[in-house]
Amino acid sequence: MNKTSFIRKILLPRQHQLDRYPIEAEAIQHQVLTHLIEQGRKTLWGQQHGFDKVASYEQFAQSSPVNSYEELKAYIDQMRHGEKNILWPGKVRWYAKSSGTTNDKSKFIPVSQQGLHDTHYRGGLDSVVWYLRNTPGSRLFDGKALILGGSHAPNYNLRHSLVGDLSAILIENINPLVNLVRIPRKETALQPDFEQKRDRIAHEALHQNVTNLSGVPSWMLSVLNRVMELSGKEHLEEVWPNLEVFFHGGVAFTPYREQYRRLITSPQMHYMETYNASEGFFGVQDDPSDSSMSLMLDYGVFYEFIPLEDVGKEHPTVLPLWGVETGRNYAMVITTTSGLWRYQIGDTVRFTSTRPYKFVITGRTKSYINAFGEELIVDNAERGLEVACKATGAEVREYTAAPVFMNEHGKCRHQWLIEFSREPDNLEAFAHRLDLALQTLNSDYEAKRYKDITLQRLEVIPARRGLFDDWLRQQGKLGGQHKVPRLSNERKTIEEILKL
Repeated sequence: MNKTSFIRKILLPRQHQLDRYPIEAEAIQHQVLTHLIEQGRKTLWGQQHGFDKVASYEQFAQSSPVNSYEELKAYIDQMRHGEKNILWPGKVRWYAKSSGTTNDKSKFIPVSQQGLHDTHYRGGLDSVVWYLRNTPGSRLFDGKALILGGSHAPNYNLRHSLVGDLSAILIENINPLVNLVRIPRKETALQPDFEQKRDRIAHEALHQNVTNLSGVPSWMLSVLNRVMELSGKEHLEEVWPNLEVFFHGGVAFTPYREQYRRLITSPQMHYMETYNASEGFFGVQDDPSDSSMSLMLDYGVFYEFIPLEDVGKEHPTVLPLWGVETGRNYAMVITTTSGLWRYQIGDTVRFTSTRPYKFVITGRTKSYINAFGEELIVDNAERGLEVACKATGAEVREYTAAPVFMNEHGKCRHQWLIEFSREPDNLEAFAHRLDLALQTLNSDYEAKRYKDITLQRLEVIPARRGLFDDWLRQQGKLGGQHKVPRLSNERKTIEEILKL
C-alpha cells in the first residue's frame, strides 16, 4: 500500500463528518455558538457583555454589537502586551498581521492555540480529505508539497509571541511530521526578503518530487517562473512529472488561470480553491466541477451575514446562517475561537446553495467603485476581465481600478491600470470588450453608461512589467499574503502606483 492510500483510510472518518453538512448545518452552528459563549464567559469581553445570561442566538445577538477592527483594537492591544482572558481564555501568543484600516497601517488578528488547530490546520486537512475523495488515483503523499509562506517577527519582545503573516505562523507551529512531506526548509520559508526567498525556494524545489502546491496564485506563479528559468524546460510537468494539484487562495484565481494553463499543460492537473484568511479558514471547493466553495461549519466559527445594502447603516439587518438566501450579496460577520466577537471581516459572499451551504466570494465591503451610483464590485471586475481576455488573447497579471471624477466638461469614467502578462491584440478592443462585459454583468453600471450621459467608457492604462511589485515593495508588502487592492472608490492607491 502506498502512502497516499494509507492516509486516505485514516481520513475516512473525517469525510463521514463532512457528509453531515447538508442535513445538520443549523445544529452544527448552534453547537459552535454554545461552545463560544461558554468560553467567552471566562473573558473580560464576556463579563462586559453579560454572557452569563446568554443562552440562545437571539440573546447573543442582543448582548454583543457587530464590530470592526477599531472596536476590538484596544482589547487586542491588551492581549498583545501579554494580558490574559481578554477576548479569549488564557494568553494568545500569535497575531496575524493583515492590511490596515483607516486609522492604522496594519491590523493584528489574534490566533489562539484553539483557532490555530481547530480552524486553520483543520481547513488544510479537509482540503486534502475532499481532494482525495474526488481523485481516486491520487499519489499526493508519495511526493512533496511546495508550500509558500511569509515571515514573522517577535511581538513586543514577549517570549514565544509572534506577529507576522498567517502563513508564517502556520509554518512556525506546524506538526514536525508535516515537514517530512513539505518544502522548502523552514528557514527558507520564513525568510523576509521575498526576492531572495523565491530564488532559494526554486533551487530547493527544482530536483524534488513535487506533487502539490499551496499558496497565493500571484506569488506561486513568481516562484514557478523562477523554477522554469533554472530548469530550462518549457512546461512545469517536465520538471515535476507527478505534480497533480494546486491548493490556492488569497486572491481570485480568474486573472491567473490562463497563465497556469500555459505553464502546466498536463490534463491531470487539478486546481482547488480555499478561503483561508487571517481571521479563519472558511471555505473549500469540494467539487471540481463547481466553482463555489462549501462553508466550513464545525471549525469554531459562528457565521452571521449582513445584506450588502445594509452595510454601513447604524442598525443593519444581521442574519444567522439559516436566514440567508441564494443570489444575494452579504457581508460576512464571524465569531471565532480566537476571540473575534461578531467581527465584520470585510469580505462579501453570495450563496449559490443552502443545502449544503455553498458560496462564492464576490469582493470586499471596501473594495468597490460606487462614485456615480454604478455599484461595481470585484466579482463584476474579475468576470469582465475574463471576457475581455478571451476576446483579445490577453492575460492579466495585476490590476487596480478607480474613478476619474467629473472634469470641467462634465466627463467622468473608470480608470483601469493593468499589468498584462500577455498584451491584448488590440488595447482599444480590450477596453471596449471589458466595458460591454461590465454592462452585461451589472445593471447599475449599464444604466450609468447609457449614451455616455453619466459615465463615459472606461480607460485602460497598460502598466510596465513589475510595476505592482515595485509598489508592494515600497509598501513593505512584497510576498506573503499581501495583495493589490482591486477596486477603490477613491484614487489614493492608483495615484501612488502611477507615480512609479
